[in-house]
Amino acid sequence: MARVSENVVRLQRRRWHVRRQLAGTPDRPRLNVRRSAKHIYAQIIDDVAGRTLVASSSVALKIYGGNVQGAKAVGQVIAERAKALSIVSVCFDRGGRRYHGRVKALADGAREAGLKF
Repeated sequence: MARVSENVVRLQRRRWHVRRQLAGTPDRPRLNVRRSAKHIYAQIIDDVAGRTLVASSSVALKIYGGNVQGAKAVGQVIAERAKALSIVSVCFDRGGRRYHGRVKALADGAREAGLKF
């Protein structure tokens, strides 16, 4: 049986810690961020209905390379799509990652496009 890396276990614990405190409602859905080495993904989720309302990623935008400018563009696109569905306020789920670098850039891009946290 494969052994799970200690870093993966720590990330999972942080992710659960953050998720215990957040829940997306129809009035204020959850903006979830997931990042990998090359890409960043964001989706707005209504946890009460159990469905994704809006999604965007650097893969869908054809932005290659995990950089801050790409993350900011993903944040702006997801905010524009959310505004089209009359979503103006969200709670930010950073997915256990530090609010730094690409995660922060995505949040800043979403704020600049008019989304409120």
